[in-house]
Amino acid sequence: MTSRFGTVEFFTLNAAWFLVWILWNVGWLGLKPFDPYPFGFLTMVVSLEAIFLSVIVLISQNRAAHIADVREEVELEISVLNESETTKVMSLLCLLLEKHGIDVSKDAELARMLRPTEESDLEKIIESELQ
Repeated sequence: MTSRFGTVEFFTLNAAWFLVWILWNVGWLGLKPFDPYPFGFLTMVVSLEAIFLSVIVLISQNRAAHIADVREEVELEISVLNESETTKVMSLLCLLLEKHGIDVSKDAELARMLRPTEESDLEKIIESELQ
């Protein structure tokens, strides 16, 4: 709905509709006014239109926010899976290096990288940042 209402065509249709309404009801079109100045019925119609358009925009925003939340969860799961796979590959690479006589045990940064990432720790970090 928002893709239809958020267009120049919709704006133009509304502007033309309200212009015709006003011209009709001030007597410029030669027709009998049905909503004379100060256009009480037009005011009600515009207010109702604004209410419905606002609700439609809010529904659209809620849907977009829900989709964004789901995407973020999926991205986090993929990142955690990627982290564990990378750690596994690094472990296998270290085994290969040790098998060929290269000592990697003194590398503190590598030792830190080889520790498995705890999902609960990530969740705590994310929750603390949100608060």
